[in-house]
Amino acid sequence: MLSLLLIASTALLGLIYAGATIGRRRSLADLTTGPPTIPFLGNMLQMPTTKSFLQMGEWAKKYGGLYSLKIGPGDIIVLCGRNEVKQVLDRKSSISSDRPTSVLRQELLTGGDHLLWMDATPEWRGLRKLIHSDFTEGMCKKLHSRLQYAESVQMLYDMSRSPGNWKRHLERYTNSVILCIVYGIRSPTIHSKYLERFETLLGNWAAINAFGATPPVDIIPALKWVPERFLGNWISRATVVHDEMRRLYDGLQEIVMQRRRRIGTTDSMIDRVLDQQDKSPLTKHQIANLAGVTIKGGSDTSAAILTSFVLAMVLHPAIQQKAQAEIDAVTGDRIPDDSDFNRLPYVMTVIKEVQRWRPITGIGVPHQLSEDMWVDGKRLPKGAMLLLNVWALHYDAERYPEPEKFDPDRFKGWTAFSAEYANAEPEKRDHYAYGNGRRLCPGIHLAERNLFHVVTKMLWAFNIEPTVDERTGKEIIPDGSIETGYREGLVLCAKDFPAALKVRSAAKQDIINSAYDIACRDVFSKYDDTDLTTI
Repeated sequence: MLSLLLIASTALLGLIYAGATIGRRRSLADLTTGPPTIPFLGNMLQMPTTKSFLQMGEWAKKYGGLYSLKIGPGDIIVLCGRNEVKQVLDRKSSISSDRPTSVLRQELLTGGDHLLWMDATPEWRGLRKLIHSDFTEGMCKKLHSRLQYAESVQMLYDMSRSPGNWKRHLERYTNSVILCIVYGIRSPTIHSKYLERFETLLGNWAAINAFGATPPVDIIPALKWVPERFLGNWISRATVVHDEMRRLYDGLQEIVMQRRRRIGTTDSMIDRVLDQQDKSPLTKHQIANLAGVTIKGGSDTSAAILTSFVLAMVLHPAIQQKAQAEIDAVTGDRIPDDSDFNRLPYVMTVIKEVQRWRPITGIGVPHQLSEDMWVDGKRLPKGAMLLLNVWALHYDAERYPEPEKFDPDRFKGWTAFSAEYANAEPEKRDHYAYGNGRRLCPGIHLAERNLFHVVTKMLWAFNIEPTVDERTGKEIIPDGSIETGYREGLVLCAKDFPAALKVRSAAKQDIINSAYDIACRDVFSKYDDTDLTTI
């Protein structure tokens, strides 16, 4: 009887202790501050279920550029200040570059060897190096620039013929560029079952990977045993995404293998990886995921930014006209190309302001501390999740007065590509769209050139205007609000909206037609136009 009483008392004391500690911050003497917590749950009930980066940005106004949240027993460090980001993710990247353990991302979705979700291990560094070697500034100039020019010319040609499908043409462009580089295969038309499937996969991937989109089973393991129907069917949703990824990536890889058996190696990234198998062997699964993470990263992010560019031009015609005047003065009747990179400073500010105004993500992919870290006298504990609040950084009113206003002049004098500012001191960083530290986007050089090719060519070729309601005769002004006009997900993209693209002159249409014929003859003929519907 005494022993039972002792056991019961011990258990009760354990529960009391757990209630007093789980969900609460430890010593405020050496830990960061943050919103008040409640026992067991911490800040869980305070977290919005959608667009949590907005609330986190509001907390930053009270708690500063580095504060903490508690989700059950787990520590989350939110980074909202430029100096804090520099200290934690750049200067101390050797201990801040891991990923949090994730049943969803590392097991259910990817099988553990997906570059985006791997820890910063030697294996991860080797895979990242393979990607980086194909996307250096030199490789972009030497191999990819001609392709980007040709694909963006087709984009103009397609938009001039079916302007109502402008968003699909943007998606085709970004996908075809990266597909050619990775596999040596084009995505030649928007009327493609492959492109439809790929865009659906991107949407599902972004939705399930969004912060807070699935239950926090890694922080509260007991949730794994709760029937998934009570938790948004998160396992079934993950299985659908995993299976579609495997079908698409394995199918693309098989096309490459068949081509190699038929004609040998080509100048694609995957061919180069396969050519090195004797020296650096990878499994079929690793190769498929390596290619997959590259085409995903090269497709949806650029397309989302370019969609926001179109939205900004519809909403701000005076800015559009100023950018067009600069392009016209420099290029005249010539389609803009690589030689204009340093000759269009205002256009460069427009591109940077689009990325600040509507960043491609509100919260970056989480990092995790592999050791304790001290920042300004505060201890960040080993194992803590690190969240880069891109939205808060881009909407810092001290740095950007009236942050909701679209104003390219904020970046006057910032004429270089973002890669030149990415590792600079905090006050010299242009924006945070490409991440930080060792996790900086390896495709930054290609992505920046994608944006330049599309933005300059669209402004050269088209007037981008609101559509008109046929019934009322009034202009339809799209919703540019981040709260109501943008979809939730790992990548923030504007909801579908109408825009009228009107070719600026008959002479420009003739130039587009001629340039498209040349692109077909001199560039596209070198790539596979494989029937991807068989995948």
